[in-house]
Amino acid sequence: MSRIACLAALTLLGAALAAQADDFAAAGPVSAAAPPAPAETATPPAPAETATPPVPAETATPPVPAETATPPVPAETATPPVPAETAPSPVPGSTGGPRRSAGSTYPSDSAGSTGSARSAASAFSTSLTNSAGWGRWFDPATAPFIPVPEVNIDPDSGTTVGIIPVLLDTDENGDIRTIFAPDIYRSQYFGYGAHARVFAYPSVDTQWSLVAGGEQRVESTFDAEYQNDRTRHSRWSLSFSAVYDRNGTPRFYGIGNESPIYDIAGYTIQQKYAQANFGFNINPQWQLTYSTRLRAVEVLPGTITGLPSLQRRFGLLNGIGNNHEMLHRGSITYDTRDDLTVPTSGGQFIVYGGAASRQGFVNDSLYVEAGTDDRYYWPLAHDTVLASHFALRYLPETHQVPFWALSELGGDSSIIGGGQPLRGFGEGRFYDRNSVSASVELRRRVMSFNAVSTHIDLELAPFIDAGRVFSNATTLPLYQLHRVYGLGIRGIAKPYIVGFIDVGYGSEGAAAFTGINYPF
Repeated sequence: MSRIACLAALTLLGAALAAQADDFAAAGPVSAAAPPAPAETATPPAPAETATPPVPAETATPPVPAETATPPVPAETATPPVPAETAPSPVPGSTGGPRRSAGSTYPSDSAGSTGSARSAASAFSTSLTNSAGWGRWFDPATAPFIPVPEVNIDPDSGTTVGIIPVLLDTDENGDIRTIFAPDIYRSQYFGYGAHARVFAYPSVDTQWSLVAGGEQRVESTFDAEYQNDRTRHSRWSLSFSAVYDRNGTPRFYGIGNESPIYDIAGYTIQQKYAQANFGFNINPQWQLTYSTRLRAVEVLPGTITGLPSLQRRFGLLNGIGNNHEMLHRGSITYDTRDDLTVPTSGGQFIVYGGAASRQGFVNDSLYVEAGTDDRYYWPLAHDTVLASHFALRYLPETHQVPFWALSELGGDSSIIGGGQPLRGFGEGRFYDRNSVSASVELRRRVMSFNAVSTHIDLELAPFIDAGRVFSNATTLPLYQLHRVYGLGIRGIAKPYIVGFIDVGYGSEGAAAFTGINYPF
């Protein structure tokens, strides 16, 4: 039974118990010691001045013991006679209130409480779902973790099915500070696998993460990242990353904007790289950044059954085997976004240039690059934002550049100076020297709820992606664009987390992606 179904069942059980208790309390518990006398045989009390006729022996009420006898009421204060049909049946020792059994544990009337079965049943039903009972495991608002189903249908990676028990650590304001998200799953191509993941958000300025895992065959990964002074309020902003990744699912279709789908080939890529970014903050809006990346890449034959290997289909393509890259890049950024993770207004505009070498510290022996990456956000209405993105990258000079270092389109995310989104195609579907990409999506919040001690917004985002790659710098970038139309579903736990499912449809069919953070 699903978590929601369990919660519904417990709620219905509690409601049924409370309803039953209402009926029970309204009727009053029945005493087994003294059954009520039928109304038609009850003797109406006589006024004090009138003598009571003798009661036949067979119907006489036994005398009340002296120690419990009620003293006679003076005639001047006697209560007027009650009609027979409404008179309560007298009980020995009764004070005239509702009848109770001799063993009743309800609070006494003198305590100011009527005491009913409803209160007990309500307490029981509440204990099933409150945070102190085991029922909290079934309540999204109080559960210690969220058992998130992992269903990933990627154009390259195939189908992956598993479960992610997400554990959130929040502060007193309900803001997420740490996410623990291990998983266990089964990959369509490489068997069973598992990951350990920790995402930490000590403050709005500092973030770090660790991810490590692997599968039965071929694939393994390690990723460590750290960011400091994200809001650029001090003089320097720093970020570092160290990555090892062995991936057996990439596809290659050739180079060019019209590379045919029937030329598909598979390969295994193993890469290790370290990257550092040093930002000099002129003010919170303007930043000058120097970035450096040292990367070692090995392209190996593919291992997926039925998929031709890259080496067999394309021969001695630049980038096959072992290659090294050292990139130096400089950029200038103007950023007016109101939030770095969930922006609703303002924009970010980046212009960059750099050079990469095969060997040596600084030279252009691999390629020279120049480009821009821009995004802007318009608040259209309450809970509705129009988000836009534009990226252009040129490689004006190349020297037998590896195919994996070219400009590329495909996949679900935008990387500054790297791959750009085209969410109806797999990652790296199109390669060439230059690329242009544009995306627009309408982000609309449709629901909000509490889960695991934090607040979550659900967002729908219809989107359009368009782009192309080209080899000649004089080519008109807006001609022969590939287009994708789709819908995104996002869960947002402010201030730091965005989880997404994006489904897009392009000229080669549909593609689905899941992950963390907006595509741009």
